Amino acid sequence: MVLSKYERALGMGRAISRRDFLNGAAVGAGMALADFPLPAAGQPSGGFRGQTDQAFAVMHALRDGRFWENAGPAQALDEHYDLIVVGAGISGLASAFLYRQQAGAGARILILDNSAGFGGHAVRNEFTASNGRRIIGYGGSKSLQTPSFFSPAVSKFMTDVGIDVTKFDKWYDRRWAADRGLGPAVFFSRETFGADGLFKTDGKPPEWIARTPLDERAKSDLVKLLSAPGDPFKGKTRAEKFTLLSETTYEAFLLNILGLHPQVAAYLADTTKSYYGAGADAVTCLDARAMGAPGFDAMDLGDAVHPTLSPSGRLMQKNPDPYIHHFPDGNASLARAIVRRLVPEALPGDSIEDLLLAQVDYSRLDREGSPIRIRLDAPCVRVRNVPDAAEVCFVRNGRLFKASAGHVILACWHRVIPLLTGELATEQTDAMNDQQKVPLIYANVLLRSWESFARLGVAGFRSPGAWWEGCSIDEPVSIGSYRFADTPSDPVLLHLGKVVVEGKGESAREQARLGRHMLAGLAFSQVEFQIRDLLARAMGAGGFDPARDIEAIAINRWSHGYAYEYMRPWDTYWPEGRLPITTARRGWGRIAIANSDSGAYAYAHSAIDQATRAVRELLGAPEGAPAYARFPGPPLAKIGLE
Repeated sequence: MVLSKYERALGMGRAISRRDFLNGAAVGAGMALADFPLPAAGQPSGGFRGQTDQAFAVMHALRDGRFWENAGPAQALDEHYDLIVVGAGISGLASAFLYRQQAGAGARILILDNSAGFGGHAVRNEFTASNGRRIIGYGGSKSLQTPSFFSPAVSKFMTDVGIDVTKFDKWYDRRWAADRGLGPAVFFSRETFGADGLFKTDGKPPEWIARTPLDERAKSDLVKLLSAPGDPFKGKTRAEKFTLLSETTYEAFLLNILGLHPQVAAYLADTTKSYYGAGADAVTCLDARAMGAPGFDAMDLGDAVHPTLSPSGRLMQKNPDPYIHHFPDGNASLARAIVRRLVPEALPGDSIEDLLLAQVDYSRLDREGSPIRIRLDAPCVRVRNVPDAAEVCFVRNGRLFKASAGHVILACWHRVIPLLTGELATEQTDAMNDQQKVPLIYANVLLRSWESFARLGVAGFRSPGAWWEGCSIDEPVSIGSYRFADTPSDPVLLHLGKVVVEGKGESAREQARLGRHMLAGLAFSQVEFQIRDLLARAMGAGGFDPARDIEAIAINRWSHGYAYEYMRPWDTYWPEGRLPITTARRGWGRIAIANSDSGAYAYAHSAIDQATRAVRELLGAPEGAPAYARFPGPPLAKIGLE
């Protein structure tokens, strides 16, 4: 590729580590996964494992109806299990753990996964800085959200796998940014606002807004919106206001009801994406208000949770916990904690403090004679009930095999399940296909230092209207011997995120579908350019030089990211009608379903709740068993809706 002068100045041609992953699969970008030697004992380098070319080929052939044309008969293995789990994400691993707890230590369990690693969306990105420091980040599932809202079953599960959530009070340095004089900021781009500029937003709105490149009317409108919003529904009852706010998108509210300048809507358009997987054009006013969006303070709406709030909207409005329950590698540590309990010889150690830096011995995950076996690079292609058992077919090293089990739990995406079986009624297949996962891109950028951030006094910034929604220095977490950056000269990870939905008023599901196609077609060089261009323009005044300061880039593209959550105005049956998940997650015969899709709630604890439900559907509920969540969102009793 011939680089322009500007691209060369940005460092596009520099020889750094570039790693690109689509749904966890290394797809090749400069120095990709295959370019790194594997250490001893089958350890992967760099903390990156994901779907393989075989997995892509097999699953796409299934989707396109071509797989069985040339597959031939499956070779029957001399393997019978009490349980086969399809999917080694958090829900699948939790299913195996809970099944063994209930069935007994002698239960024989096989976990299949189509990728080269376990954890599903919970993946880690690992780097070595130029000064030799090992730095770990998250490439997918991020945090344990709001432990105060965990079901009793999830709380017990966390304890059983060795995770004490109270320890995050010590591990997470909530004063890290403030003690170093760092605050929030916003970057206005010339493409959207006419001129580039980075502005700190921790002062009074009239002061910092006056310096921005916004149109003069837009400045006045934004100051009023942030400082003294009025009530456009004055004279209406609270119930009437709630009805209007449940039916109106936040963008329509800003433009059509408040009549604000379009630049104000552009400034706020992306603020809802990270919570709801959709922009302000597809999120209701009530959901926007729940996450703190401006414009509603004068409406006398009270503090009660309104039933039409989405599951995440309910969470945001009543969240009692600080956002600190985060491992450096995100929920990959949760997956590791479960695997340590299932196959302890594969992940040595005895404390949560030594878990982060422990090396997984992948060669021990699938050993003959082990009661629990985790078989990676083994995409499942068929599951069915047969006399006295369930049968599972899977591909391994290009060959088709089958094994049997007393029970099967499908912990894979809902939309995959109809491809694996012909035993479902159309009603259930349609309900499964209702789930449109939200496409995402998470980038981790290794910086040689954060000196430019220190000079400008920012810990990160929003970038409304830009390609990326913003960036931030990684979460300040230190666990055991792993220590977070301290001084500005220390290397650090910078995290950038993008929910790949281009809002033009379509439904949230349709935007997710369109975004998935866009994401898959992106070249690494396009994404890298957007990283370097944004940082050069936003942080250049602090001395940031992307050619000099960027040491490595890892891009994690999730075409199937967040589980879709029901939300108004698109899902009019929410919350009182029959939810599609009720039909979609029904088990049949010896087969049950567990995954975050079946909870319609995009959080790790929901995946565990669904695993709990699936296991109890197969084995029954033990006497005195702790309750699991049966409805999307926080516990109804804790938010005043029961």
